[in-house]
Amino acid sequence: MLQSRDKFKVFINNRWLVFVCAMWVQSCAGVGYLFGSISPVIKSAMGYDQRQVAFLGVAKDLGDAIGFGAGSLCEVLPVWVILLIGVVQNFLGYGLVWLVVAGILPSLPLWVLCIAIFVGTNGETYFNTAALVSCVRNFPKSRGPVVGILKGFAGLSGAILTQVYLMINFPDQAWLIFMVAIGPSIVILALMFVVRPVGGHRQVRPSDSRSFSFTYSVCLILAAYLLGVLLLEDLVDLSQTIIILLAILLIILIILPVIIPILLVFFSESRLPEEESLLSEPQKQEAGKSEQEESPILSEVEDEKPPEVDSLPASERQKRIAQLQAKLLQAAADGAVRVKRKKGPHRGEDFTLIEALKKADFWLIFFSLVLAAGSGLTVIDNMGQICLSLGYTDTTIFVSLISIWNFLGRVGGGYFSELVVRNFAYPRPVAMAVVQIIMAIGLFYYAMAWPGEIYVVTVLIGLGYGAHWAIVPAAASELFGLKSFGALYNFLTLASPVGSLIFSGVIASGIYDYYAEKQAALSQPKSEPMLAVPLQDDDSLSCEGSICYSITFGILSGLCIVATALSLIVVYRTKRVYAQLYGKSNT
Repeated sequence: MLQSRDKFKVFINNRWLVFVCAMWVQSCAGVGYLFGSISPVIKSAMGYDQRQVAFLGVAKDLGDAIGFGAGSLCEVLPVWVILLIGVVQNFLGYGLVWLVVAGILPSLPLWVLCIAIFVGTNGETYFNTAALVSCVRNFPKSRGPVVGILKGFAGLSGAILTQVYLMINFPDQAWLIFMVAIGPSIVILALMFVVRPVGGHRQVRPSDSRSFSFTYSVCLILAAYLLGVLLLEDLVDLSQTIIILLAILLIILIILPVIIPILLVFFSESRLPEEESLLSEPQKQEAGKSEQEESPILSEVEDEKPPEVDSLPASERQKRIAQLQAKLLQAAADGAVRVKRKKGPHRGEDFTLIEALKKADFWLIFFSLVLAAGSGLTVIDNMGQICLSLGYTDTTIFVSLISIWNFLGRVGGGYFSELVVRNFAYPRPVAMAVVQIIMAIGLFYYAMAWPGEIYVVTVLIGLGYGAHWAIVPAAASELFGLKSFGALYNFLTLASPVGSLIFSGVIASGIYDYYAEKQAALSQPKSEPMLAVPLQDDDSLSCEGSICYSITFGILSGLCIVATALSLIVVYRTKRVYAQLYGKSNT
């Protein structure tokens, strides 16, 4: 009995269990990605025009991005408190929206609904911050895969919640908002005491690579399954029983990764003392390296090192740097060199948010995100209206599709960027530049109104936008450290709503309403032009055809090209930093 109790204690404190539970938290934490499904319901129920819906979208984006509270509180409060705050916000915000849209409460002003959606979606920042900070600290040497998988499940949550909604078979679409208010609250309350830092750096095992491979396999199977289910639902009129069975299989796939901690704790042999010693050796080396980097001699070595040293083989490069460092230490001891005391941390060390805001690289990454992630979020927020303008009546299918590709982009972005830094010691932001080019191609394709534009933009924008949120947090943790990772991450997430505020709230909605009014005027009888009256604010404007968004997408395509240029500047500026961080991977 005692052994079983000890095993259970080890199980509860296993970093892989924390990681899997964080996946479950994230799988229902991305409620903002369902805005494309619920915005048509709000628009029709409240009689809004597209500009008013865009204001709601911007409020949602701001709520999803302003996470300073979550970032700062995560450093002083237990993680379960952070998750509880998010649950309360999600329940109150979206609960109020549902009561108004369902007609249970009287109609409220637009600004009240904006505040409610802001508060409800702001709960996401607490879920995301708690999950990311816990798992990045538990897996400090696997930041790319961990961030990619967790952010991937957040991106997939729209498709997951949609399938659960179809399984329950609510009487009308307004109940989707009710499920957004209730569903995440139930799941996260059940898991909030499990997701936390558990000293995972002391739990390194040789089997970790196999565990990540299994997790990636489950992710790919999950994405393929959801794609198949969506296609089946689109092509065949399924009975409610089949829909329920498909949803149950989906839930089983989401639960499946829990096999990893179960096998590690209950079905694997206890680790031998020699193995523990062997596994802790790299950690000792890393600790020694960190102490060495904190020495002011490091910055002196950077200044004195000849440029050709970086082009040498890794073993020779390390030898030359060690020799130079020894000379500088001796010279400093003799008084021949006055070691410069750095005024702040160097890239690759721990920064506070204020210190990071003084760095050009931080702002280059931020503005690159404003342009590219802001463009992607504009497409996601307007997906419901884009589908309706092209004549598709069921918007949930394409909202779910972009959610799935968003998921694959995040998982793939984490994996691809990890290969870049581990195998080539090349800056992670180069992966940002690649996905921004992919987004520009997708947006340009739609702008040209070529065949199947909705499918192309769904795939490419989903992949590109999703990849950003696997690449950027990992890059920020590498360049500016883990000490204030929560604050750094939540500041960078402001980039999306800043871009969406301009691109969706001004450009996209303005062009949409212009063509909607133009089409409404043309549809009136030409024989009675004097009887035409201006459209009122409460009239529901609708635009038809690719023209509704093609100009907007052409503009966004150009902005993604500019974002690519900014990312490449960061790549150029950080090549030496990444060579120091990952140069040994080439040996």
